[in-house]
Order: sequence, then structure tokens, then C-alpha cells
Amino acid sequence: MILTLDIGNTNMKTGLFAAVDDASDQSEQSAELAANPRISRLKGLEMRQYWRLATNRNRTSDEYGMALMNLLKHHGIDPGQIEGIMMSSVVPQINFTIEHMCRNYFGMEPMKIEPGVKTGINIKYENPRELGSDRIANAVAAYELYGGPCITIDFGTATSFGAISAKGEFLGGAICPGLKLAADALTENTAKLPRFELVKPESAIGRTTVANMQAGIVYGYIGQIKYLVNRMKREMNVPDIKVIATGGLAVLVAGESSVIDVMDGLLTLKGLCLIYEKNKDR
Repeated sequence: MILTLDIGNTNMKTGLFAAVDDASDQSEQSAELAANPRISRLKGLEMRQYWRLATNRNRTSDEYGMALMNLLKHHGIDPGQIEGIMMSSVVPQINFTIEHMCRNYFGMEPMKIEPGVKTGINIKYENPRELGSDRIANAVAAYELYGGPCITIDFGTATSFGAISAKGEFLGGAICPGLKLAADALTENTAKLPRFELVKPESAIGRTTVANMQAGIVYGYIGQIKYLVNRMKREMNVPDIKVIATGGLAVLVAGESSVIDVMDGLLTLKGLCLIYEKNKDR
């Protein structure tokens, strides 16, 4: 089994991948592989469990370790079956804690996306070290599972866009405040505007202050996504660019946006698993 850890600013997403034992499942995967050879790196593997933990810089390695151990126990999974751990993180302050947890509770060093790790993606950033490891994982999964050229959109604390060419090159992208971050900024920096639930209102013309705020944040955000995607498509100047969305807030936007082709909430974790498979013999 492979444990993947995607450490974000708000949550730490964890996915447990295991070999497919059932023969019928393997034959189904074989048929899918024959139709789309790009997903061959996931041959024989499937996600067995998925969990979310709050990212807390004050939490100790023992607290994270016991949380994962309890989750594994609850689902009847022996921690000794885990043969490798792959992690990405956009919170450097917590990396030592998680690495310490992996050593103490799983007896192994986690693999990280860093120089020397094979990804199959050619990063065209001016300084590749600046590119977040979660964005690399998204690019790897999007290109291998859905093909290129493509655009990824990760709706998290920040919303990040990535453009991948037909040759598997990460061309660059864009970053903007996430939906929740924008909503929090609106209420925290205004004296009279109240806090509100982040849901899609029935109309863009709101008749209450809360409905006005919901319309401005949600529909305004949908318009922002559409413009950025269309602008990126023009700059890439190739036909048939697929757009893949992931992240916790993607559902709020995807239903109203005509530019999103695929919703894959586990894209980052799949990318981490794919990268582990490319490097497991290191």
C-alpha cells in the first residue's frame, strides 16, 4: 500500500492506494488501459481510503501519528502493509513534524517532490524550485490520466491554474485568492457587512445584503475563472484543451461554469501516487 499526503494551508488530504486483487477489476483496468495507455502508471492500483485532517502548525507528530493510526484501525488496515509514503506540502513549517511522524509511526522516510525526483513533466518555470509540489502533482495526474494539452484548476485556500502542453510541459499558470479567502476578506475588512454562508444564490440580483455578497463572490468568481481559462487557451493557441478541476470548493463553481470539462477531486493524490510509482526503485 502507498500512503499519499497532500498538505495544504487548510487541510491535509490523505489517500491510501493499494493493489487491485480482484481478477475482474484487473480485467476492467486492462480494457481501460488498452483504450487509454496514458493511465498505465495506475495499472493495478486503486484508492482504498481517503481522509482529511486539519492542517494545524501547533499539532505534534504524535497527534498526527495517532490520528492516522486510529483512522487505519477504524477501517481494519494494518499500518505494516504500507510500503511507501509520498507527500507534497505548501506549508514548510509543518514538514518536519510530518516527516518525524512518518519515521516514528510508519518506520520510513516519506518521499517528497524535490530535485532529482522523476515526474515525467518538463517544468518551463524560470525557477522550477518556486513551483508548488501540489501543482506538479496535479500536472502529472492531469497529463497522464486525461492527456495534453490541458489546464488544471485547484480550488483550495488559493485557486491555482496550471497549463500543460501536448508534450507534457508545464508552461506556467496563475494564482488568485480562493473563494473562502475572498469571502473572509470581504467581511473582515468591512465594518457593516455580516458573515455569510458560502453558497450559490438563486439570482445574481440579490435583494438582501447577504444575497448581494453571495452573488458578488460566487458569480463574480465564476466569471473570473471563465476569463482566465479562455485567456490561457488563447495564449496556448491549440485546439481541444481539456480543463480539469479539483479541490474542495470546485463543486460550487463547476455546475455553473461552462469551461470545466472534468471534475476530479482526488487529482493531487493520484498525481502523488503516479510520482511514487515512477520513483519507487530509488
